[in-house]
Amino acid sequence: MSVMAALYSVFSVMPELPEVETVMRGMMGRLLGERIHAIVVRRPDLRWPLPPGLGQALKGRTIESFRRRGKYIFIRVSRGQSVLLHLGMSGRVMLDDADSTLEVGEGKLRHEHVAFTTEGGQRFGLVDPRRFGALDLVETEAEDRHPLVAAMGPEPFDPAFTADTFLKAFAGRRSPVKVMLLDQRIVAGLGNIYVCEALFRARIHPETPAGLLGRPALKRLVVAIRAVLQEAIDAGGSSLRDYVQPDGELGYFQHAWRVYGRAGQPCPACKGDPGCPGVAQITQAGRSTFFCPQHQPAVDNGPAVSVDTGHRQGRISRKSKNSA
Repeated sequence: MSVMAALYSVFSVMPELPEVETVMRGMMGRLLGERIHAIVVRRPDLRWPLPPGLGQALKGRTIESFRRRGKYIFIRVSRGQSVLLHLGMSGRVMLDDADSTLEVGEGKLRHEHVAFTTEGGQRFGLVDPRRFGALDLVETEAEDRHPLVAAMGPEPFDPAFTADTFLKAFAGRRSPVKVMLLDQRIVAGLGNIYVCEALFRARIHPETPAGLLGRPALKRLVVAIRAVLQEAIDAGGSSLRDYVQPDGELGYFQHAWRVYGRAGQPCPACKGDPGCPGVAQITQAGRSTFFCPQHQPAVDNGPAVSVDTGHRQGRISRKSKNSA
């Protein structure tokens, strides 16, 4: 049974770009064109307090379109306003029929803090056990000026996102490339899972100082980021838990992870090479990083000039020259 045909469609995700995109598409399929009938606020104290009078302000508005920006969703309604939605660390959107008989505090409605119903019989709620999510009301024309998204970098699928984006952002920076990629000011929507996966595909060691990477490596990185994200979107994102739903698990990209969560397992690229130590795990900026030391060779800090860019570039510490 498809997600849209199921009576209950529960999107429970790690809120990186593919999962947020999946949530938005699911909402779009059920809610686009619907007129908001009522909003019930059970707990206004999420990550930030909900706007006063949110329910009254949105009653009677028509849901006209959706837009994702990084890990945020804008639900655009009539009369030129948008509802900003952020899932936080543990939030999910639950879609069902407005006449559902589920009881608050039980089953799927546990920790549901805000619920919307529509005149067409649809219902969607924000379920957030840790209350790190957020809802806000903003003028549609001012979406990009909202404090939560104003400083964001380009979208990974934006044609303006190129190797030059990284060359400018990384110039002179000694921070590890893995840490830099998690900075939403550089590129929007990336999180720990997909950064690890993209660096693996681009054959870039996660501890490489960002400023030492030359144009060839950064071109590979852009291609890898887009490929990983698109594949994850096509798979419905990554889900780390099992759900007893009519349509089964929402996301299955976790089954395609090449390094993330695979510490100690053979590297899928090295294919049993006896010299490969397998997937390694380290901690960077408080986050687990997974990579293959052989497939993603380390770069030393010695000076070398990148012929194609003129930037200083690190020397490869192994025979392969693919990581810079």
